[in-house]
Amino acid sequence: MNLIQNARELSEHWHATKAHWRDAKAVEFEKRYLEPLPGLVSKTGAVMNELENLLKKIRKDCEQQP
Repeated sequence: MNLIQNARELSEHWHATKAHWRDAKAVEFEKRYLEPLPGLVSKTGAVMNELENLLKKIRKDCEQQP
């Protein structure tokens, strides 16, 4: 899934950035935007799977119509 891969890449880039950006704003940025990210990615993935299943059902129902 691209979403998971992109989140991993962001995490890798953040760890590299953290080596140079170490002030209070960096801490705030991490807490505000990056710490919640794994949970949000997980929830988003679950919702995307639900949508995929719903779209499959809709497609199947439409194909069965005369």
